[in-house]
Amino acid sequence: MPRKSVLLFAGACIAIAAALAVVTVVVVGGRQQSEVVSTGRADVGGPFQLVDQTGQAVDESILEGQWTAVFFGFTHCPDYCPTTLQSLKATRAAMGERGEDLEIVFISIDPERDTPEFLGDYLQTSSFPEGVTGLTGTPEQVAQAARAYRAFFEKVGDGPGYTMNHTLTVYLMGPDGEFRSALTHDLAPDDAARVILNAMERG
Repeated sequence: MPRKSVLLFAGACIAIAAALAVVTVVVVGGRQQSEVVSTGRADVGGPFQLVDQTGQAVDESILEGQWTAVFFGFTHCPDYCPTTLQSLKATRAAMGERGEDLEIVFISIDPERDTPEFLGDYLQTSSFPEGVTGLTGTPEQVAQAARAYRAFFEKVGDGPGYTMNHTLTVYLMGPDGEFRSALTHDLAPDDAARVILNAMERG
């Protein structure tokens, strides 16, 4: 990742950490990995108005009633986005039967290209989890959703080959629609499964 992207990603992580009640470090298998855990109400998540891959208008209420992993990305992403979706599929598998209780929401930060139809086709990729909800909207709606989650993104380049820099964090939301934990992009599926299962136990 370019140095600028690394710095921007680091800044986004700092902003998220500042909003949380507690930040802990978990050591797994002899290597240190970050786990951000909230013991209070974090200022992450909030109202949004978007459309899903079927063209249906939705808001933040779709997060209520189940555990949800929320991820910001884009369909033309060459590496991190498909890798994260594949990792979430493996995380579900590592959770055993409880994996059925985890929904996944993919919010596009590239509404210029990511129409509902394009999102729908992209999320049918066989290596991705089944049943992922893809969300997009107008640039203003997408920006509002990103602000609610303190997620950074920016367009890089011009013309049809442009790309996007963006936050890599996966946000774990509880059945009440409130933030529970941030899963960093380098967290292995088994470790991510433990974080989610522990959050489910805490409620």
